[in-house]
Amino acid sequence: MALKRAAFATRIAFFAAGFGAACWAPLVPFAKARLAIDEGTLGLLLLCLGAGSVVAMPVVGALSSRTGSKPIILAAGVGLSIFLPLLVLLNHLAGVAAALLSFGASLGAIDVAMNLQAVEVERRASRPLMSGFHALFSIGGFAGSGFITVMLSNRVSPLASAIAGAVVVLLLTVLAWPSFLSNKSDERGPVFAIPHGFVLLLAALAFISFLVEGALLDWSALLLVSSRLVQAARGGIGYMLFSVAMTAGRLTGDKVLEVLGERRMLLFGSLTAIGGFCLLLMAPYAPLALAGFVFIGLGAANIVPILFRRAANQQQMPSGLALAAVTGAGYAGVLAGPALIGFVAHAFSLSIAFWLLAALLTFIALFSKRVSRASSRQPVVTVTDA
Repeated sequence: MALKRAAFATRIAFFAAGFGAACWAPLVPFAKARLAIDEGTLGLLLLCLGAGSVVAMPVVGALSSRTGSKPIILAAGVGLSIFLPLLVLLNHLAGVAAALLSFGASLGAIDVAMNLQAVEVERRASRPLMSGFHALFSIGGFAGSGFITVMLSNRVSPLASAIAGAVVVLLLTVLAWPSFLSNKSDERGPVFAIPHGFVLLLAALAFISFLVEGALLDWSALLLVSSRLVQAARGGIGYMLFSVAMTAGRLTGDKVLEVLGERRMLLFGSLTAIGGFCLLLMAPYAPLALAGFVFIGLGAANIVPILFRRAANQQQMPSGLALAAVTGAGYAGVLAGPALIGFVAHAFSLSIAFWLLAALLTFIALFSKRVSRASSRQPVVTVTDA
């Protein structure tokens, strides 16, 4: 029963993190208008969110072995609930930048800590659970953005909407916290370690996975519209299909993993995503091109959960530091992806930039055997790879 409660609490943590992160997105236009800034300044301001996350992750990785993930999840959840309303309340650029840094740091902290908790729950359950946990993050994202959008649509003020969202995050965090497992380590590892060997490989593959997702978020609508496949008003349908397919893939991913094993899951997943890109870029009709987004989402859905699981269970580095390095690399991919695609699109074309994304996914297929065969501290899931 304690393990079941811990699994349920971990799902709540993932949902709360996704909910809190997504609450900010509908509030961005109000922040821009309130601060009276242009798009360039807003872009620089939003970088503070990612910067705060990337800075916090290695710190949390070092602290996790000493305190365990349980107190970090609580502190980060409280941080999200405090800084979300401040993003709407503050009227000075410097103040909003500081709040975004703190909000991003809270997101980065809860991201690393809840994944460490997920690995501990999965290890004790001896069966795949990670994909399902990550699906709850995506569902929380839908719920958070939808919640704030409904509030704003009903003429609730941005501040009141942000406070309501913050209360939801706080209540969920406090509800889940007592049931988390203690994963505090008696060993005292290094405070900082440079990723190397197998961890560096996982970080590189995570960078690619998140880069693809970030590029689709920012550039997929423009690709569809510039290719004259859909009208401008419907440009966002591609990313919507990708997100729904990824969530569905993660909800079923744990069961599929028990059948396929990690190697074939990585191999078939990356090849499916590559096939989706080929369909998207070569299809002459909109329905076929949009189907490409579905295949990309289904194929990419379970790559990151496997990479995170392997990072936490490898033996070359302390698990907290390794997971922080892999997660940080993923966030760096989200931040760098849109800019890299922009550079390639400017030099060549947007289609070539998307072909580059497909080419990068081949590295996940090529290293699928290396990732799945790496030694771990102990068996995590009851699956074998042929």
